[in-house]
Amino acid sequence: MTSQAPPSRLGNVFPPNAEWLAQRTEAALEPDLPIVDPHHHLWERPDHRYLMQDLLEDTGAGHNVIATVFVECMAMYRADGSDETKPLGETEFVNGVAAMSASGAYGATKLCAGIVGFADLSLGDRAAPVLEAHIRAGGGRFRGIRHAAGWDASPDVRNSHTNPPQGLLSDATFRAGFARLAPLDLTFDAWLYHPQLDELVALARAFPGTTIILDHVGGPLGYGPYAGKSDDTFKRWTSSIRALAGCPNVVVKLGGLGMRIGVFDFHKRAAPVPSQELAVAWKPWIDTCIDAFGAGRCMFESNFPVDKITCSYAVLWNAFKHLAAGASASDKTALFSGTAARVYRL
Repeated sequence: MTSQAPPSRLGNVFPPNAEWLAQRTEAALEPDLPIVDPHHHLWERPDHRYLMQDLLEDTGAGHNVIATVFVECMAMYRADGSDETKPLGETEFVNGVAAMSASGAYGATKLCAGIVGFADLSLGDRAAPVLEAHIRAGGGRFRGIRHAAGWDASPDVRNSHTNPPQGLLSDATFRAGFARLAPLDLTFDAWLYHPQLDELVALARAFPGTTIILDHVGGPLGYGPYAGKSDDTFKRWTSSIRALAGCPNVVVKLGGLGMRIGVFDFHKRAAPVPSQELAVAWKPWIDTCIDAFGAGRCMFESNFPVDKITCSYAVLWNAFKHLAAGASASDKTALFSGTAARVYRL
């Protein structure tokens, strides 16, 4: 069974520094451009809170965020019941936030219009009733499952909050649970590290009828044994990304490059860097994904509040807009809202 992460820290997540972030403010570029943010979290922990009002402050920072998608983070699990049904509490909690937002009393942005929850797919066929219960709890908003698979042999690398074993995506029982997604019209968000991308290629080829969303451009690692090896990491990652793009059932989220575990250390600077500098640094990774998958299979994501250790919400989306400055109108629509709206059926 999946083990619960410590409440004070979820995997590689560390609280942002509000005073540090406040050193840089930017007006939103292209403020009328519609944005669907397809990846954020909500939680309350001893060391950090990110709830509805905190999200509203970010989405209201000047960009035209029309809708968002919540992705599981072990928030508000049920205190009672079996381990396999405790994650239903997260879906119930987020659907409540979505219902509040849908009232219009908190602005035009439709928060949590899509919900991606957690079900332990290593339950195999027994995952089916849990998936069905998530759909009922989601009030018409439940769209898929994320069962994080991030694993590395190095003890210096923190594995995913689901405490996955090595080779999870190849496990026969896990795949039996995975096979239950497509019949229920559910997607799969894949969170893993870049050395594991070829495992995801094999999974995507084995289940061509299941939509797989690759989170955070495939999780390039830049710490532990990967520190100072960004060139080697980029080369290996590029090869795997191109192979994964050959699977038409896979789409990719463009973001997550502000995390502490990645190849960039902007969060260690004396002050936050401007959006232009972020765009220049992230460009090889973002362009590689767009070139491989096409704009119609790519979507920019905030990954907030995790990436908030690097920049504010306004600065983040400005960086993405710098990166997309040369895109056609149709590609820009796909990158900022169209792909996410289609994939998550918003």
